[in-house]
Amino acid sequence: MRLSFGTVGRRGVVVVLVAVLLLSTVTGVAAAQSVRGASGTIVVEEGETVSSVDALAGSIVVRGTVTGDVSGAAGTIHVAESGRVGGSISGAAGDVRIDGEVGGDLSAGSGNVQVTEIATIGGDVSVGAGSVRIDGQIDGDVRVGAETIVLGPNADIGGEFRYDAADFTQDPAATVAGGVVEDPNLRGNVGTFTLPNWVTTGYSLLANLLLGAILLALFPAFSARLAGRVSEEPAKTGGVGLLTLVGGPILLVLIAITIIGIPLAVLGAIAFGLAIWVGVVYGQYAVGAWVLRRAGRDDRWLALVAGVVGFAILDLIPVLGGVLVFGALLLGLGALALELRDSFRNRRRSGPSDRQTTFDESFGDPSA
Repeated sequence: MRLSFGTVGRRGVVVVLVAVLLLSTVTGVAAAQSVRGASGTIVVEEGETVSSVDALAGSIVVRGTVTGDVSGAAGTIHVAESGRVGGSISGAAGDVRIDGEVGGDLSAGSGNVQVTEIATIGGDVSVGAGSVRIDGQIDGDVRVGAETIVLGPNADIGGEFRYDAADFTQDPAATVAGGVVEDPNLRGNVGTFTLPNWVTTGYSLLANLLLGAILLALFPAFSARLAGRVSEEPAKTGGVGLLTLVGGPILLVLIAITIIGIPLAVLGAIAFGLAIWVGVVYGQYAVGAWVLRRAGRDDRWLALVAGVVGFAILDLIPVLGGVLVFGALLLGLGALALELRDSFRNRRRSGPSDRQTTFDESFGDPSA
């Protein structure tokens, strides 16, 4: 079945692609029930209720209610006295301060952490920080690694308090039901934080778009020829890509066998890694160009956005997404290897041309 896209339909696809790109990288918006994204300051105001917070921000402040989890990286994470987090808090921040109620766990890597005398935490606390002061109620266990730890007079720990610190102070009035244990292995092993998947996906998307823009701007004719090669000879380019992907590491090992070859092998490994990244971007760009060509569009920049964003979305599909991205890598890497070979051969026969190869010249007549 052959689909035909009208002008309105094609413009709609462009709008959707651009919207997906913007939503993955710019300021997060408090949707109906959640806050997700990147922003200077994210505040859940008193009287406001959201389901979760998952963000990069200058500061994350909870004065209202978050029924689920709070996760993010920020300069400051603060649960105010009126604030309530029904789930857990997981974050990396310069300062973490809990004055309100947290129903789940607190896991943080931070410069300073304070659990004040009016705070309550229903789960466990796992913190790695420069300085930590705990003076509130914690129902679970506490594991803290820091330079300075203070267990205040109002501290009420329902479980065990395990710590590692250069300077530890415990007020005699503090209550620790499970006992206090010094553990020198804690520092560096508590308070770890993993960036949310949308952050790493957005970063990868931006990096690929930036690399693609650089390649298209610096090598327009080369890029257009490469895209045309993928369209005309997909099986050949994919096969060459597979041979390159397998043969490259073998060649590097052979070079490294001798001591004199080790420096060359190291440089070769760096170059090979860069070639794989370039191959991924070129492969996605070439597929995007082919799709747009079928829709009657001739725009290399739109092809780049369509290809990179499209494959980023496809990569979210379990198993199949990874297979498709790998296929784009083989196409791009193979086309890159073939174009570099041809460019090297032709370099001595005629000087390089500054004229940009068009899609018509690279792909031929689409109606043929």
